[in-house]
Amino acid sequence: MTPAPLTERLSDPRGPLFFPVTAYGPDGSLDLDTYRTHVRRGVAAGAAAVFACCGTGEFHALLPEEFEACVRAAVEAAEGRVPVVAGAGYGTALAVRYARIAAGAGADGLLAMPPYLVVAGQEGLLRHYREVAAATGLPVIVYQRDNAVFTPATVVELARTDGVIGLKDGLGDLDLMQRVVSAVRTETPGDFLYFNGLPTAEQTQLAYGALGITLYSSAVFCFAPEIALAFHQALRTDDLPTVHRLLDGFYRPFVELRAQGRGYAVSLVKAGVRLRGLDVGEVRPPLHEPAEEHVKQLARLIERGYELLEEDA
Repeated sequence: MTPAPLTERLSDPRGPLFFPVTAYGPDGSLDLDTYRTHVRRGVAAGAAAVFACCGTGEFHALLPEEFEACVRAAVEAAEGRVPVVAGAGYGTALAVRYARIAAGAGADGLLAMPPYLVVAGQEGLLRHYREVAAATGLPVIVYQRDNAVFTPATVVELARTDGVIGLKDGLGDLDLMQRVVSAVRTETPGDFLYFNGLPTAEQTQLAYGALGITLYSSAVFCFAPEIALAFHQALRTDDLPTVHRLLDGFYRPFVELRAQGRGYAVSLVKAGVRLRGLDVGEVRPPLHEPAEEHVKQLARLIERGYELLEEDA
């Protein structure tokens, strides 16, 4: 049976969107067996989709051949049960190259990262993402953050672009997002997906949900899937007491711990995966490992998060 289009498969997810970390061995090379295990466990735990080799997966640190191997491994591990979306980025020529590599490796879609380094105008950004979308038959989600920030008019043009199916927001400007949602709703036909892509998106999801943006990435799902699933289910059922208990007892302290070091949005998550028993290795430079005391705090926080789930049982 032919899978439903990616837009349909992502529109009403029954679980969080899973952004797996990329596993490395002791010598720093890819550990694809461990990576497959990580992805397989996430799918089995209830992930709605796998976003491979994106921000949490250290896209920036992967050679093209490593990227291809990881995407292919994620597709193999997912076994068609959920869609696999792969990152694509850098300048336009390289982004197109990564898009084509992802398509060849069996990905179901692309998350288009901001262009490398340059601060471009709206016209140049629109041309960039249109070229990425035209490079393959894969549907594209555009990632807004850093040097890729769009006006509502530009998002309307992106929504009109063949192959572009959504916008992931990593900026956090809710006024801008409300204007974007309103402009696209009134000026373009059909469905267009929006994602909360802020680090530890659960912390801001109540606010995004008020804008009608229900999709979000969950880095916590990498190392504490039961906590992420409980929060996701509480949001879906308007169980605000559980939402508030997990925000107050787990997510807010985690965000405060994450703020203790640059790059902790990735390295602290990877430390969490190791704490939970899967040795995915360390992060690659220029990221660095969390301080030992911060890892100990993370271990205590994870324990507290699971205690909160038991209290709710």
